[in-house]
Amino acid sequence: MADLKYLSGFGSEFSSEDPRCPESLPKDQNSPQQCPYGLYAEQLSGSAFTAPRSENKRTWLYRIRPSVVHKPFTALKNDTVTHNWDEEEPNPNQLHWHPFDLPLGNKKVDFIDGIHTICGAGDPKFKTGIAVHVFLCNSSMDNRAFYNSDGDFLIVPQTGQLLIKTEFGKIEVKLNEIAVIQQGMRFQVKVTSPSRGYILEVFGRHFELPDLGPIGANGLANPRDFLTPVAYYDDVDEVFQIVSKYQGKLFTCEQDHSPFDVVAWHGNYVPYKYDLSKFMVINSVSFDHCDPSIFTVLTCQSDKKGTAIADFVIFPPRWSVQEHTFRPPYYHRNCMSEFMGLILGEYEAKIGGLSPGGATLHSIMTPHGPDANCFEAASNESLKPTRIADKTQAFMFESCLGLALTKWGAKTCEKINPDYHKCWQNLKKQFTGPKKL
Repeated sequence: MADLKYLSGFGSEFSSEDPRCPESLPKDQNSPQQCPYGLYAEQLSGSAFTAPRSENKRTWLYRIRPSVVHKPFTALKNDTVTHNWDEEEPNPNQLHWHPFDLPLGNKKVDFIDGIHTICGAGDPKFKTGIAVHVFLCNSSMDNRAFYNSDGDFLIVPQTGQLLIKTEFGKIEVKLNEIAVIQQGMRFQVKVTSPSRGYILEVFGRHFELPDLGPIGANGLANPRDFLTPVAYYDDVDEVFQIVSKYQGKLFTCEQDHSPFDVVAWHGNYVPYKYDLSKFMVINSVSFDHCDPSIFTVLTCQSDKKGTAIADFVIFPPRWSVQEHTFRPPYYHRNCMSEFMGLILGEYEAKIGGLSPGGATLHSIMTPHGPDANCFEAASNESLKPTRIADKTQAFMFESCLGLALTKWGAKTCEKINPDYHKCWQNLKKQFTGPKKL
């Protein structure tokens, strides 16, 4: 794929113009009577006009045609993208999915047609909630663009790499990288090989960097490592299909030109990518196992302080050095929902039990933790400094919401492992009884 250029920073005020049209950004104002090069000025708002300055998100786009130039929307038949959380009865069991199948045969499936909703909660009409999807595609989006009216997409590729063309420019997303396409931004995904991955969607809110508290000013995901594309426009007069996700359903319309006709832009509401290998890991160097919140890359907070609608957490390669400590993740019953996936390698607490492209869901207050083999090995290993998770990247979507399965996630995909519970059944009674006097 192309060698692309980016702007560095998270939540920054950026400005960019395609070098083919120098000085295309208006000077000293946002909406002049006549824009340079005969462009149209259009604002994309990611927050209310009156949101506090620290939370205010907007970008001004200078484009060949305003985005309003399209025909009416009609419903697009689709039964894999849904916010219907009542399709299945609640299921509190520990759940494990084998790797989701890539499209087979000669049928072309692009990113839009390859999105399948696994679970979720909430309602975009009330601007609160999340959905968890997978994408399974083998074809590029040709003369087709997508935007999400409901919320932000955090895209985690697992197989293949993506070239995402946005109104702001182009983003290349390789294995072990993520991309965030925020609410309302039009984009197109091109692939060079069959591609599979995960999507965390948050409704009506935006991802932010977690506060560091006592950690201090530096650590975890550093702002400078987030990359935003530079302006690049298409001037193409061809029929394009625009697909909108609106209140959990897909709608489509046509227009007679490319939607990627933005010549210049400035603002702080942008798409971005991040390389997970740049995450600065924080961990214990004495004893006990830190909570997994120390591995949070991005968070989307609820109205309750310190409680996330969605956290994106990773478990990267790192040193394990704790003394007299059971080092794997502890057994846990959580007031949060935990959806885990594996990008590559083997997750240290489930060796052989979670494959790349698969997933697990441990719902609110459902017990989970290391399997019997992991417990036995970790309880008896020599506690010397050990390098763990090399060539591995596991992640977790964690939410305070109770996630409900869709019909596709529960049945249609046919990937749920009915024997998942057996990995804990060999945990033996270790109790030695009362001390004899």
